[in-house]
Amino acid sequence: MALADHTIAGVAQDAASFPALSARRLLVAGGMALFLCGTIFGDIFAVFILHPNAGRVGQALAAAAMAVRAKDVAGVLQNFNAIGGFLENRGTKVDAHLHMIVFGYLAMLIAIVLPHVHLSEAVKKRLAVLLITGAVVLPVGVFAIPYVGLAYSPLQSIGWASIIADTGGFLVILAGAGFLAGLFRRASGINAVTAEDQMLGGRSWCGRLLMAGGMVLILAGFVQGVWYAAVDLDAHEKLDHTLLETIAQSAALDPGGAELPASTVAALNGYGYLQADHAVKIAAHSHIIEFGLLAMMAGFFQPYVFLSDRWRRRWAVLLLAGGAILPIFVLLELRWGLVAGGIADAGGALAILALFGMLTGILRFTGKADSSVRAAGGRR
Repeated sequence: MALADHTIAGVAQDAASFPALSARRLLVAGGMALFLCGTIFGDIFAVFILHPNAGRVGQALAAAAMAVRAKDVAGVLQNFNAIGGFLENRGTKVDAHLHMIVFGYLAMLIAIVLPHVHLSEAVKKRLAVLLITGAVVLPVGVFAIPYVGLAYSPLQSIGWASIIADTGGFLVILAGAGFLAGLFRRASGINAVTAEDQMLGGRSWCGRLLMAGGMVLILAGFVQGVWYAAVDLDAHEKLDHTLLETIAQSAALDPGGAELPASTVAALNGYGYLQADHAVKIAAHSHIIEFGLLAMMAGFFQPYVFLSDRWRRRWAVLLLAGGAILPIFVLLELRWGLVAGGIADAGGALAILALFGMLTGILRFTGKADSSVRAAGGRR
């Protein structure tokens, strides 16, 4: 990879708004790392957990219908408890994935507005460490909930994993409240002395592309969400109720037999397709907005991506391309099956690769800027 076109003096000048071992560097690098980890985990979850889990839910629902036909109350309860366990397992994985991404957004957003937070650098850094720590602890605790359960818990209904997750959330709230207090002090007229802020003032071709492209992605996500809410959501909710009622009634009215009646099988298949259709449309809506927000935030950080212009442009284009490919082909999964799923995963991989490249450039900038500042200090 080629070296950036910055001169030593230029890097040192840019470093004035990105000082060594600063809260801003920690928030930018930590936020990108959180988003990167959350996206990678989401890809792994989608490929290896989501679809098998959905299959198990369908099998348990069919077994529950068979138990209703056989008037096996214990079997019905057992299968619905199993469905609850599968849904909890899925829910905790989704929550862990989303919390890492959301906390990544929060860290990067705070980094952008940090010059307007009137607190000492030492306090900002402590709050940044607190935020990143909580942002790691909470999703790890949420992920562990199905595996830890209530074992050795001091509470009857809350396990140690939930307690740890709540502790992480408290740390994030505490850090967020501290930064918010600094913003209020700024708004109250207490002026902070800051150097020229390249993150807010500088705007390269890559920065403009990422901001414009991110805005287009967000707009597309809103349009798709409005369309789904206006056209499909109400019909999906009514059909969901109708299919579950059909499954229960057809099984209860035709007791006995080794096989489910055709009406029950059709209702089960329809219910599975309905849940899949709902899931892909919600996923496409949320992912395109997520990548749009990420692209816009990444546009602010381009002055500190220490790579050549050619590589910065490549990563910017790859990030936008991946952010568009993934949700488009998620929507097409019900039509094209595994082919669309594979292309969607490839789009996610492009976005991950682009984000990793930008993070590498930021880490290279920090080392070069620090060495430049030290060299300038030595010459004086």
